[in-house]
Amino acid sequence: MESFFVSMLVVAVGEIGDKTQLLALLLATRFRRPVPIILGIFVATVANHAAAGAVGELIKNSLEPGTLRILLAVSFFAIALWAIKPDTMEDKPRDLGRYGVFAFTVVVFFLAEIGDKTQLATIALAARYDSLISVVCGTTIGMLIADVPAVLLADRLTVKIPLRLIRYLSASLFALLGVAALLGIGLGP
Repeated sequence: MESFFVSMLVVAVGEIGDKTQLLALLLATRFRRPVPIILGIFVATVANHAAAGAVGELIKNSLEPGTLRILLAVSFFAIALWAIKPDTMEDKPRDLGRYGVFAFTVVVFFLAEIGDKTQLATIALAARYDSLISVVCGTTIGMLIADVPAVLLADRLTVKIPLRLIRYLSASLFALLGVAALLGIGLGP
């Protein structure tokens, strides 16, 4: 259960202000169809994080425990530094053509998540914990915790979220995971 809750918390906090959350807001304000957008985010996240988790499993099974511990710590510290930098959305989604909002959301969200800090966190968490399914479920739920309210409240958000504070909180969580990895906490035998 630890792997599920840590994964959920890390991604939920790490996603706030992230480019994929900004994409969710952009999709919601542009298309005003929350159900297909939320379902698209879910499908894209499951696919992306399952692939990322598989990479994490490969890394875990390929490295010596000491090397893995140091690599995980460095990864978490790097993600912590990355979390401090604000994300922006440079590109607006193009016209849908003959595809619907759901399919468009799946494709755009999946591609936007490639190389994103939450995807890299999923790789690191899967390398750290023994339960791939718990990590992927946790990171997916964490993504939905951050993105579903953004989609549902996109046109009603009047209170500005202190994104700087959230970025620093997210960076702190990743840094704590880096320290835990260095100390070997939660890495198993």
